[in-house]
Amino acid sequence: MEKAQIFIITALTVYATIMATIGCLSYKQSKTLDGFLLGGRKIGGWATAFSYGTTYFSAVVFVGYAGQHGWNIGIGAIWIGLGNAILGCLLSWLLFANKTRKMTKKLNAKTMSDYFEKRYNSKGMKILAAIIIFVFLVPYSAAVYKGLGSLFSAVFPNVETWVWMLIIACLTAVYLVAGGYLATSYTDLIQGIVMLIGVICLVIAVLTNDAVGGIGGFIERLGNFESLPNDPNPVTGSQLTNIFGGSAFKFLCVNIMLTSFGTWGLPQMVGKFYAIKDKEAIKRGTIISTIFCLVIGCGAYLIGSTSRLILGGVLPEGGIDAVIPTLLMKVLGNGTFGIILLAIIIILLLSASMSTLEAVVLTSASAVAVDLIPAVSKKEISPKKQMTLTRILCLAFVACSFIFATQNIPIIVSLMSFSWGIVSGCFIGPYIWGLFSKKITKIGAFAGIISGLLTVGGATLVISLTSSFSNAASKSPEMGVIAMAVSLVVVPIVSLITKNKTTQKEKEHVEEIFACYAEE
Repeated sequence: MEKAQIFIITALTVYATIMATIGCLSYKQSKTLDGFLLGGRKIGGWATAFSYGTTYFSAVVFVGYAGQHGWNIGIGAIWIGLGNAILGCLLSWLLFANKTRKMTKKLNAKTMSDYFEKRYNSKGMKILAAIIIFVFLVPYSAAVYKGLGSLFSAVFPNVETWVWMLIIACLTAVYLVAGGYLATSYTDLIQGIVMLIGVICLVIAVLTNDAVGGIGGFIERLGNFESLPNDPNPVTGSQLTNIFGGSAFKFLCVNIMLTSFGTWGLPQMVGKFYAIKDKEAIKRGTIISTIFCLVIGCGAYLIGSTSRLILGGVLPEGGIDAVIPTLLMKVLGNGTFGIILLAIIIILLLSASMSTLEAVVLTSASAVAVDLIPAVSKKEISPKKQMTLTRILCLAFVACSFIFATQNIPIIVSLMSFSWGIVSGCFIGPYIWGLFSKKITKIGAFAGIISGLLTVGGATLVISLTSSFSNAASKSPEMGVIAMAVSLVVVPIVSLITKNKTTQKEKEHVEEIFACYAEE
């Protein structure tokens, strides 16, 4: 094992050096606020596609979602990966990419909060959105840290988990603060290629493992699987091989909707469309990102569904979060080829997580520096000062997320689900309806944000008081899906009721905005 650790540390050192170098080289092109946050709106299709995909899939997907759902549901969990690719990626690009690019360029909006202010002519909405982003994306990034920490602890059991999380935080901060969005786009392209190679190699290694026996053996052995007598969550072989998830069908559908439609309202995902260069780049990006998500998403859940066979039906000591790390060590822990592949997989998961972290950190820091502080400050803040402040807040957000991640909150899937649900539940209605309809009012958009916040926040408070917070966290996927649906319904209904309160000046403002769709 010592040989493997030395090889992995060497590979990680080379990788970290490349990432830091890219950040430093991108510094000169990130000296303006627009360049730091959006890369000058000149990012090509390939870079944007990989940036979208790598932000979508972090270590939480592999270590958390794929581990938990693959273990409990079986091959039916692959539907989550398929749903993410079709609904969360393909449909999102087809419906929103071009309209978002055009409207945010017309409004000169750099962030989601900035978009809300200029689309609905409301500084109050900008402030509220910025607060929601900064507060509720901390658990999101903390979940990513915890996912990576679980993985590195399995490979290096003698090193405390927090040490690895600190190293990851420092590395992310270095190239993000130096190079901004441009650096993240370049690094995402490299990280995406690593992820594709790693997942394909890992799927082959897992399926050819003696415990799995190839695709044919996998289905047969999983179908004959019997839980151990002391298994706290026993399942049958028929459950694990049921293509529609068997008794977990409802649970499966909820998670498909949360992780797929949730991307439609997440500012770190939507922000990719702000920076893409042109319509041709969008066409390329749509195809590339969909293929990427199909390979990564379906591959991750396929790997997770083999976990009971490879681990002999014994849940690891670290619980459900330790399923994938333990599986990796069992499959790749021996032999030179296995060690090389393990190093690739470690870098794969590091790449996936760092790309997600950089997007979340940049989104959150800009929400405060560009949106919140100028909105509440009585003095005008220059773009140069805003950029400096954004860099400082990137460091602060990384630190907050790291501290949150070191707390004893064991279930990383619940952390991610809670963050996805509340942020997307607040923004999905005002964002989407704002792109497509001239009839959406400021009051309607406000109602969408507040209704999403109250749906998740209210339900969490009630369940926590009557039961426990952990029970509320376990219900986070359902709360998130309901919040998104409520937001999408409330926005047009309240807008219809309040349409008479719209002034002629506001109507002219909306007409001017929507003229952007006819300008190209």
